[in-house]
Amino acid sequence: MTATVETRPPRSSATRHGATPHGAGRRSATRRHLTPWMMLAPGIVLFAVFMAAPILYTVVLSFQKEMVKGLGLGSGSKTRTFAGFENYVATLTDPEFLASVGRVLLYGVILVPTMLGLALLFSLLLDARRTGAKGFSRVSIFLPYAVPAVISSLLWGFLYLPAVSPFYWIFEQLGWDDVPSLLSPGLVIFAIANIGLWGGVGFNMIVMYTSLKAVPTEIYEAARIDGTSERQIALRIKVPIIMPALIMTALFSMIATLQVFAEPTTLRPLTNSLSTTWSPLMYVYRDAFTRDDIYSAAATSVIIAVATFAISFFFLRVVQRRAFGQED
Repeated sequence: MTATVETRPPRSSATRHGATPHGAGRRSATRRHLTPWMMLAPGIVLFAVFMAAPILYTVVLSFQKEMVKGLGLGSGSKTRTFAGFENYVATLTDPEFLASVGRVLLYGVILVPTMLGLALLFSLLLDARRTGAKGFSRVSIFLPYAVPAVISSLLWGFLYLPAVSPFYWIFEQLGWDDVPSLLSPGLVIFAIANIGLWGGVGFNMIVMYTSLKAVPTEIYEAARIDGTSERQIALRIKVPIIMPALIMTALFSMIATLQVFAEPTTLRPLTNSLSTTWSPLMYVYRDAFTRDDIYSAAATSVIIAVATFAISFFFLRVVQRRAFGQED
């Protein structure tokens, strides 16, 4: 009689400790799913604390108001109550706020087309074959963007003042005594637009120039072989190819225009032509820190945010087919 000995495969260390290959695979899959969330967690926490929470708190404040009892003295004299849409109605019917919106829209009409036109012109010139000193020219155009808006506003402010400006001294030497001041009521909007133009052309030029450098040079060479001039290449090939970059810079410029604050606030001590509500953000600043009405300031902030989102969404809906080749 022959004895049969059953042989079994050796047990792995994981199996000996109660873990199965199926369990190890499940843990590996779980780890793969959790790893991206663990890497995103710091960003999500920072966004929730410093962006989402303040926005939510601002919306809550915008529907409240402060009631004062008696003379307003003592800790219990002021109470916070629900105001509904009262703050929104007050802001939207305030002539000062509507006037500030009109000034900023005019400011955008002056600034955005001029800034994007100059940025496109400089980027095309830097991308041309015969242009020399491209590095120096690129840095020179971009350098004003590195100067903070407050510093550049102060510098331009002193250049605008007839009493200290070297330009007005030259005008005086030439006998031009009736040159108007750029800080006068009719010209101050151009003075502010000039500061925004000085700082914004360089950034937009870099974006467009980078898009031009990403275009394969074989396209230009084929066009030159067909007898296309450099001007036709610029207008009929380069500009359509970088249209998405043009759209993006236009969108960023419009958003920055709606948020103009530093330039008029810095120039305001130098002239009486700028009121405390010259722009919508200055209107918010006055309500929050001068009139101590944070509820009205919160409502105005929400209105500006919604308007900015609506304008950006409408602009992208209008240009998306041309810029990104998308269908409705």
